[in-house]
Amino acid sequence: MRAVTGIPAQGYARRRRQLMRMAGEDAILVLPSAPERIRSRDTHYPYRQDSDLWYLTGFPEPEAVLVLVPGRRHGEALLFCRERDPEREGWDGPRAGPEGAVEAYGMDDAYPIDDLDEILPGLLEGRTRVYYHFGLDTEFDLKLIGWLNRVRAQVRLGAQPPHEFLELGHLLDEMRLFKSRDELKLMRRAARISVQAHEAAMRAARPGVHEYELQAELERVFRAADAEPAYASIVGAGANACVLHYRANRGQARDGDLVLVDAGAEYRGYAADITRTFPANGRYTREQRALHDLVAAAQAAALAQARPGVPYEAGHNAAVEALTEGLLSLGLLKGKLEKTIADGGYKRYYRHKTGHWLGLDVHDVGDYRIDGESRLLEPGMVFTIEPGLYVPVDDTSVPAKWRGIGIRIEDNVVITQDGHELLTEGLARSAEEIEAFMAAR
Repeated sequence: MRAVTGIPAQGYARRRRQLMRMAGEDAILVLPSAPERIRSRDTHYPYRQDSDLWYLTGFPEPEAVLVLVPGRRHGEALLFCRERDPEREGWDGPRAGPEGAVEAYGMDDAYPIDDLDEILPGLLEGRTRVYYHFGLDTEFDLKLIGWLNRVRAQVRLGAQPPHEFLELGHLLDEMRLFKSRDELKLMRRAARISVQAHEAAMRAARPGVHEYELQAELERVFRAADAEPAYASIVGAGANACVLHYRANRGQARDGDLVLVDAGAEYRGYAADITRTFPANGRYTREQRALHDLVAAAQAAALAQARPGVPYEAGHNAAVEALTEGLLSLGLLKGKLEKTIADGGYKRYYRHKTGHWLGLDVHDVGDYRIDGESRLLEPGMVFTIEPGLYVPVDDTSVPAKWRGIGIRIEDNVVITQDGHELLTEGLARSAEEIEAFMAAR
């Protein structure tokens, strides 16, 4: 059996070694797989591996636990997983088994998951620090506490239990924040698939189309490229675009409506995240065009800050300034620029930040601030840039022509040595480009 992840086995081994060096030789690191989730009765949601376990192993199966024991002479990287079972495999598909965990996934050793209760207390004994994600899986938390208590019960017999418990994310999140060359290849692929999916949705748009029809176009392209949705696709027509996390996707686009599509593919575990807002009939109204141009200008201002050495927060600040200045110019806000920004008056129409880290999780791990200050951008960081404007349909403080317009433009960026690379390049972004693309359908 061969692991198909897009990352070579030695790449995962290199990550594990780096993490263990950071943890130190007297530590032990414990990473359980994501649990399976019941959808209804005996039907499960599609399984998706825990991102940290995936990052360190590429192992896709449930009921697994990775244990890293730095300096252990008989092998440092151990995986507990399900044994081969022809009867169950006939129902659910093949399993790697402990043998496959070593041969296909490069583990130093592997054991049946049923042996975890017997073996793990012995691995904990003699280690001073335990790195683990407490609070993510209550059931596993209790198991780990039970194993620790078994070691503590043997103190009078000379056992040495761990005495320090540390959040695994303090080490692993920082590693995951910086993408390797292999990771960026996968993220470029996820971005290309997502671009094609958004183009398919634009081609299918017309007055009368249902939101779920456009969702079907998006996700058809994902699956045809051996990818899947990285998150629940958002397709909001008309005033539905003003709902930031709109999920129903049951509405119908009328002639003159905008359609906001926020959707991205996940390829080999890595996500893309794109938003475009386009007219169902192919032409923006004057007001829609004015707000779309304003959001595009805000995105360009934020994108200009995407280079090494610049504070991450600078992109958001640049977008806020551009949006606020434009809203004042159009008359949707009143007052002075500096005061409106300082007072947060712009938040009436722009309620979210201008981006987030991107990787194995759509909202990926990594600190945005260090010692209270916005961290500086460095090569290998990947994030979204997604300014927007949302005028509630019931906002009587502005003329009716502005009400119910929701617009967001979102692209994915990686910081390079001398600037940035736009991973989602090639998808129509400006109002002119979108109208031209839709006219050529």
